[in-house]
Amino acid sequence: MREFKGRVVAPGTVSAPALVSHGGLNTLASFQKALQFGDKKATCGDQNNPDLYGKVMKDKALCLPQTIGSTTGGLVLYCACAMDRRPACMLFSKPIDSLAAAGSILASVWLDGVNMPVIDSLGEEFLEFVQDGMMISVGTDGRIIVE
Repeated sequence: MREFKGRVVAPGTVSAPALVSHGGLNTLASFQKALQFGDKKATCGDQNNPDLYGKVMKDKALCLPQTIGSTTGGLVLYCACAMDRRPACMLFSKPIDSLAAAGSILASVWLDGVNMPVIDSLGEEFLEFVQDGMMISVGTDGRIIVE
């Protein structure tokens, strides 16, 4: 077991299995099937992300360095939350970008009953330690416990 501390971007608590990307998450490419073509499991469609491609993102603790891609990133995250195709949480090793922050914060404020905690600035050591399938618990204070 290991504990990490980051900054709370969108509040909440959750426990979920980890899904790890060592490269940036292209939100549009990753969630396009889920949002346009009815994939309720949110299977990652980004062929340029070998860590995530073809894996189910819904209800996983998505561990990543950052998001990449177009200005649609925030809207994509908001829509994934609204359509119940969201990760359980998003955990960033680096500071979050403004688009991903906007999408996750708007979802937490505008959507009733949506809980997708977002923590950033967890550090490179976090991504070096966590592996797919490890259980992650997110606390309201930005503490992450990885088991």
